[in-house]
Amino acid sequence: MNFAQIAGLILLANVFAGAIHATEKTIWRSVSFAILKFDGEAPKSWNLYHGEKRGWILVRLWKRYLLVSMTDEEAYDLDPQKLTPKGNALEWTDSELPDKPIVTSEWSARNVGPVHRVRFRFGKDGHILELQLPLKPNGQPAY
Repeated sequence: MNFAQIAGLILLANVFAGAIHATEKTIWRSVSFAILKFDGEAPKSWNLYHGEKRGWILVRLWKRYLLVSMTDEEAYDLDPQKLTPKGNALEWTDSELPDKPIVTSEWSARNVGPVHRVRFRFGKDGHILELQLPLKPNGQPAY
C-alpha cells in the first residue's frame, strides 16, 4: 500500500466513525421525586428526564419538549416527533439538537436543601419555568 491508499483508508474510517456517532441515541429516564413549576404553579401534564450526560435535563411540558443545559444556561425546543417512547423512558438522537437555543433570561441555579433548583424566564418578559431536582445528602444528583 502506498501513502495515498493509507490516507484514503484513514479518511474512510473517520467518515464511518462520524456516521456512527451521528446516529448515536440517548436514553432519557424519568427523574423520580422532581418538581416542576410553570409561572409558580404545577402544570397538569409534565415530566423530567435525565440522560447519561450530567448537566442536561429533558423537560416534557404538555406536548412540548425542552432540552435544558444547566451548565451552559440554555434551553432548546425539541421536535416531539424525534423522541421515541420506550416504556418509562424516551429515546432521542443527539445529532438532532437545534442550532439555536430558545431566548431565555434571569437564570438562577442553586441548592435549596435536598433539591437543586433551576429557574429561568422565557424571553425578556415571558413565563417562568422552575425545575427542582432531588439531591443526595452529599449534594450529588439523586438520579
